[in-house]
Amino acid sequence: MEFDEVVRRRRMVRTYDPERPVPPEIVDKLVRHALRAPSAGFSQGWGFLVLQEPEDRERYWAATSSGGPDDSWLQRMRTAPLIVVALSNKSVYIERYAQADKGWTDRDERRWPVPYWDVDTGFAALLMHLTAVNEGLGSLFFGVPADKVAAFRAAFGVPDEFTPVGALTVGYPAPDKRSPSLRRGHRPVDEVVHHGRWTATGTASAGAG
Repeated sequence: MEFDEVVRRRRMVRTYDPERPVPPEIVDKLVRHALRAPSAGFSQGWGFLVLQEPEDRERYWAATSSGGPDDSWLQRMRTAPLIVVALSNKSVYIERYAQADKGWTDRDERRWPVPYWDVDTGFAALLMHLTAVNEGLGSLFFGVPADKVAAFRAAFGVPDEFTPVGALTVGYPAPDKRSPSLRRGHRPVDEVVHHGRWTATGTASAGAG
């Protein structure tokens, strides 16, 4: 599939065919493409938890959802035959930038304008998401609820230094209902793109007249 077509088709898919597992070669391609993501200082401070077996997937849902009415939107996602959790490791970045070629030996987190460990892991998740589209699958990126992170760690033995940035459900799409959020539409380009300098939408050019 051409890249432009992959981007055009990209959307968040919440319903999957539970009878069609993701082929092993595609699972391998997903994670290998994730490893091609950029990372600050080539730190690569990420980890990926791949859940394919039914009991592992059920353990994930049991640990991260309450089972109450507020979780009703998760029911369709539970049909996904594959879950990949993307995790970041801040300590890898702090140590990498304390090395001689970077020189931040004070390991001061204030030097970081944003948490690049999370940004880079998000890049990796996006590459998996786009790879799924290219392979004719659907996927959805979503967060692990903050109050469920401890239960998630305990359920899968995740070390404390790894933080779940989000999870991807992946599978062959089944008939899905359109998200009501899409009614918002895409914001116009001239509202979000600024050339040369930042100007408010609709503001008259200085010096006109």
